[in-house]
Amino acid sequence: MRTLIACSVVLLALAGCGGGGDDDAKGGGGSGGPVTITFWHGQNQIAGKTINKLVDDFNASQDKVKVDPQIGAPADGLLEKMTAALAGGKYPDVSFQFGPNVANLARSPKAADLTEAVKGDGWNWDDFFPPAREAVTVDGKVRAIPALIDSMAVVYNKKLFEQAGIDPPQAGWTWDDYRATAKRLTDAGKGQFGTGWPGVGDEDTTWRIWPMVWSAGGDVLAEGGESVGYEGESGRRALQTVQDMAQADKSVYVDKTVGSEKMYGVFNNGRMGMVPTGPWQLPEIIENKVDYGVVPMPTYDGQPVSISGPDTWMIFDNGDAKVKAAEEFVRWLTQPEQDAVWDVKAGSLPLRKSSSEQAVWTDHVKEVEGLDTFVEVLQNARVRPVIEAYPEVSEAFGKAIASVLLGQADAAKAQQSAVDGGNAALKDQ
Repeated sequence: MRTLIACSVVLLALAGCGGGGDDDAKGGGGSGGPVTITFWHGQNQIAGKTINKLVDDFNASQDKVKVDPQIGAPADGLLEKMTAALAGGKYPDVSFQFGPNVANLARSPKAADLTEAVKGDGWNWDDFFPPAREAVTVDGKVRAIPALIDSMAVVYNKKLFEQAGIDPPQAGWTWDDYRATAKRLTDAGKGQFGTGWPGVGDEDTTWRIWPMVWSAGGDVLAEGGESVGYEGESGRRALQTVQDMAQADKSVYVDKTVGSEKMYGVFNNGRMGMVPTGPWQLPEIIENKVDYGVVPMPTYDGQPVSISGPDTWMIFDNGDAKVKAAEEFVRWLTQPEQDAVWDVKAGSLPLRKSSSEQAVWTDHVKEVEGLDTFVEVLQNARVRPVIEAYPEVSEAFGKAIASVLLGQADAAKAQQSAVDGGNAALKDQ
């Protein structure tokens, strides 16, 4: 999913950094011309073409703000690039950032506080889905604007289910059902797996287990936020399920490479029955002509739960004029008319309730099987806590999950390692 880069030490030094510009600088609007802002979007291929087209539309729609779009760096490298830019005193006005990066970047005095801005005309802040708003709120303040939102569900191969004589999964199924189904779909002789899981130990590994922990009654953080919330039965039960599938049943394809491309390749080649993933993966699955279906995540307790990993646009202070111009651009970009176009092309879900009512989105849903399921599960989706220590908490749990997947530890030993590492990260926060 996403690679998190720890930047706490560098960010602590940012309070003394100078700004990247001021209102009288070139492009600041001091001469009466348009205010020029630099926009690092981090997108390539179809998403990059789409965001550049939207920027062109915005620039053509008015003459007070000119947006200069740049990749900046690939999306998973923008935290490191932004941290270095802030330390060097020359940084963009707007940058795409993964949700878990917001809390760390918000420590910089150059990260704009948008709490009052989103109360203004045209924002319609309550129209954004709750997980999107929650993911950009740090200590009660809005520190970014939602850019992309996703959710997790299970995509399954209809053909493999039919060949195995298994009825398609239905909403309300359990993790015991999932395990049994994965085992039945596994055929070592054919190189066929019931399911897959990233085994690198990064956030791509970790974020998939949170719905299991939540369903088992736990959380990322315990009440009060001073310790992790998966120390008891919830963490053990989730890791035991992983152990049972990976070590006892041998039903899990473990991808040891960053990015999970091999895992998705196995699914797209018709050799994997099920994979928990997000809506961004559907275009590639469709391109590979997989006859697929989508079903909500299994549960332990019967209560539906998913995870949402919203990504963001962060605004940085290069002077009042540029901040105001950046706010105007991002407000425009996230309006339902633009958001619906961006969602369709970027493989995302609507950020707003009103975006889901746009014709371009409703027509898209009719054409893409299962997309409506990803939208529906947003109603029961939760987000990771927006705290500075989350990358370290995630890393500790990710390594523990990988050790279970690879047969290097059992559930109990892995859980203790995840708890110890997570609590140490929270203590140092």
